[in-house]
Amino acid sequence: MSEITEDERRILSHLRESVERGERYFRAKNIASALGLSAKQVGARLPRLAEKTEEVDIEKWGRSRSTTWRVEPA
Repeated sequence: MSEITEDERRILSHLRESVERGERYFRAKNIASALGLSAKQVGARLPRLAEKTEEVDIEKWGRSRSTTWRVEPA
């Protein structure tokens, strides 16, 4: 697995905990709000995390006003 930054670790931790509670669909702005990051910071990292991590499966799911990401346990 490639090097994961501190912000990416925080995002992964948030996603893992949310998936354990049963959540599956996320928007970058909601993750950003929970972690004190910008939506742009989160949105730029999610595609890279999808390739880097085996902890959760991250898939670009849909696009309306903003991209929705589907996250499943690995």
